[in-house]
Amino acid sequence: MFIDNFYDKIDKSNFYLGMVSQVYRENSVVQVENLSWLSHRKIKSEMLIPNTINYFIIIDSIQGLFIGEVYQSKVAASESVHDSMNNGVTEDVYPELSIDVIGVMKPDEDTFKLAGFHTVGITDKVYIANEKLIEIYLDSIEIKYNSNTDELPLSSFANFSKLEKQSVYLNPSTLFDRHIMAVGTTNSGKSTSALSILDKLVKNNKKLLLIDPTGEYRDSFTEITKESTEGEVYKLRLGVDTVLSVGEVSNQQWAMLFETNDSTQPATLANAIKSLRYQEKVSQSGIYIKDGQSVIDVGKQMASVTAEDKDFELKILPEQIAAETDKTNKSGKAYQQDSFNFNNNQWLAQKVQYKLDNTSLINFFSNDSLKENLLQQLDVFLQKPNSALYIDTSAIGTNDGIGGMIIDLISNYLINKQRDEINPFVFFVDEVHRYTKAINSESDYYTGLTSIAREGRKKGIFLFLTTQNPQDVPDTLLGQIGTLLIHRLTHVEEIRTIQNHLKANSLGQIKKLDKGEAILTSINLLQDLHLNMNKTNRHHKNDTPQL
Repeated sequence: MFIDNFYDKIDKSNFYLGMVSQVYRENSVVQVENLSWLSHRKIKSEMLIPNTINYFIIIDSIQGLFIGEVYQSKVAASESVHDSMNNGVTEDVYPELSIDVIGVMKPDEDTFKLAGFHTVGITDKVYIANEKLIEIYLDSIEIKYNSNTDELPLSSFANFSKLEKQSVYLNPSTLFDRHIMAVGTTNSGKSTSALSILDKLVKNNKKLLLIDPTGEYRDSFTEITKESTEGEVYKLRLGVDTVLSVGEVSNQQWAMLFETNDSTQPATLANAIKSLRYQEKVSQSGIYIKDGQSVIDVGKQMASVTAEDKDFELKILPEQIAAETDKTNKSGKAYQQDSFNFNNNQWLAQKVQYKLDNTSLINFFSNDSLKENLLQQLDVFLQKPNSALYIDTSAIGTNDGIGGMIIDLISNYLINKQRDEINPFVFFVDEVHRYTKAINSESDYYTGLTSIAREGRKKGIFLFLTTQNPQDVPDTLLGQIGTLLIHRLTHVEEIRTIQNHLKANSLGQIKKLDKGEAILTSINLLQDLHLNMNKTNRHHKNDTPQL
């Protein structure tokens, strides 16, 4: 009688409901002894309310103890049943409960595990789960693939909505080792939940890299400075105290920064940059002029630009783009100006000029030795254990092109590091849908985050992303996410995008979630968790102003 070990304080007959009457692959049905067994009752410290749903039950089987959750409760809709209920004859009414089997605890074990191919049997007796078994279930909620780890759980960032007094304590690997994404509409509590988890990472001395394209988290964490090491994170402000050489940026990243279209503009931009790199190589000032030069000579000069010749003068890039308008003459031996190409290039030249004039890009792309170098600081962060680095990019512009370029540049730099160069860390990006596709493009444009999603786990890089609309996240990225923290979603297509991550009986609750409520689903969990997220006292610049 394995079950008696867990109902030692109060006899299990007080928790009895009935027997299993139907067994399916997806679920099972319990026929309750009679309607009176569903009446609410209090037995010592146990409060039992079995006439509803979303509570736990225990099935006593020859294979062990199965734990399940009631998701549907009903009585047969017949005239005789209604007459019995109206006359108070509850003994003639046999309700049915539909249950979702969560896991099984075998007689030689002390925790619940995934049931796999094991399932309950007809006539197995069913009981309401008591506090002792619920505690064992909560201790079993994480599927531990590596039992040898000495990992300590994070501080609690939420409570179980079904068990309000129970706080959630999860290991970092449970949340992050398959990457995590928080999704939800505006004002659903998504950013507050993200900040709550970040708060626990910092307080528990976990390694964290936070990129903030909008400056929302600027005041959320105290700063470590040269004068004081008592802060929480080391902060870099791009364009203010941190710079980067233009040579560290690829042509594709320049294209996303200046938001080129998908036709000829990326090639024109790349040609202009190559021309300026040649000018820097031969120590010539000003732009490179092709007009009147031999096609052979120009070809030789451009071919002399190697991967080592990276630097160029950014501020004259618009002028160089305007000069990349030449075509070969009728003989094909020399270049001459072409008014048609000039007109085509003017729009790109004006757009680049506008960005340079209205952002701090010139201040950021600099070789100023008195300021921090972004990539050098990333190297310091990677090697230093238990450190946190916050990168504020808002000073060089808050549009998606600039934010996306910085995120892609950092992501590609990180993923190209060797495993022994990295101390494992969490990489946080807020509102990731803004930085995963090009402007006016149907194809994926930013490659860095996708590369980390695919290969980052092997090197100890774990993504923590948030988004308002999972539809806007590329399938190649979303498909690598193993853990989702789902807040309220209302659009059918948005819910359909994430339906493969959830059990069917959780999908219907997504539209009903209140602010701060969420469903945590993960391949590292025994089942989906319904949570009430805890709000932190940290400052976050995303509050909605009042009219």
